[in-house]
Amino acid sequence: MIRPFLSLALAAALVAGCGGDDPERPQSTLPEASAPAAIPAVLSSKSAKQLFGAEQNGSAQAAEPFGSYSKGCAAGNVALPETGPTWQAMRLSRNRNWGHPEVVDYVQRLSRKAAAQPGWNGLYIGDISQPRGGPMLTGHASHQVGLDVDIWLRPADRLDLSASERENISSISMRRAKGAFTNDNWTRSHHEILKAAASDPRVARIFIFPGAKVQMCNDETGDRAWLRKIRPWYGHHYHFHVRLSCPPGATGCVDQNPPPPGDGCADAQAWVNNILNPPPPDPNAPKPKPKREITMADLPAQCVSVLSAR
Repeated sequence: MIRPFLSLALAAALVAGCGGDDPERPQSTLPEASAPAAIPAVLSSKSAKQLFGAEQNGSAQAAEPFGSYSKGCAAGNVALPETGPTWQAMRLSRNRNWGHPEVVDYVQRLSRKAAAQPGWNGLYIGDISQPRGGPMLTGHASHQVGLDVDIWLRPADRLDLSASERENISSISMRRAKGAFTNDNWTRSHHEILKAAASDPRVARIFIFPGAKVQMCNDETGDRAWLRKIRPWYGHHYHFHVRLSCPPGATGCVDQNPPPPGDGCADAQAWVNNILNPPPPDPNAPKPKPKREITMADLPAQCVSVLSAR
């Protein structure tokens, strides 16, 4: 729960910023995440991850993402059911199986396609988002607007895992040679699941380790358009990370730029070449700046109403 004085501040900010009821809005609809003109001073310096990490349920608002994947929040997130006919949500103690309804629909649809692959009865689903999005207490920098989802690369052969088993079972690495190549755990089924995942028009991009992208580039003999959305990135050898585009009409949501034209295979091969033969370090490269903790002032103003909605 939000501490009492913060709750009062949130309520006061909303009264100041919302005004009366909108007569043009049908009374049967959920309220929009109306925002004050700015984050109130009492909240501006507060740790966003502490506030959003404390929320246990989604906000009673129409579903809408605000901000960017790495600096935002999410109104109206819904929970992916912990178990379905072709999926199971993992690490339930994290309470990160919440997302925009489009993400929940996407997971369910993709899991049915995965269940048609040999050795797969569906998908194990990792982190999506917190109930109201926002910065996480631990882990991801992204996953803040309910449009990202991690999907395990371990075949989901059992869909009757207990809550305890879901806390302790681990996914399986697919990489060899620090990510330059796939290992013997990689199968054609992985290829087909990634192809199905990327072929959904709602997908903006999918992150996976470079060796897997190159392997898929080498193995694909048909339509290659879907490969454009498969992007090499560090790690991502136990799971792949799907990112959906901002839904139509979500004017407060900030999309990434689309991937470069082409299938991206040459770029992935360049990643692999650098893994195998690392270039010498640049002595003039600036030192990375330490990351500052995200405060409420860094987030879109609508995130105040997302936190306060009950």
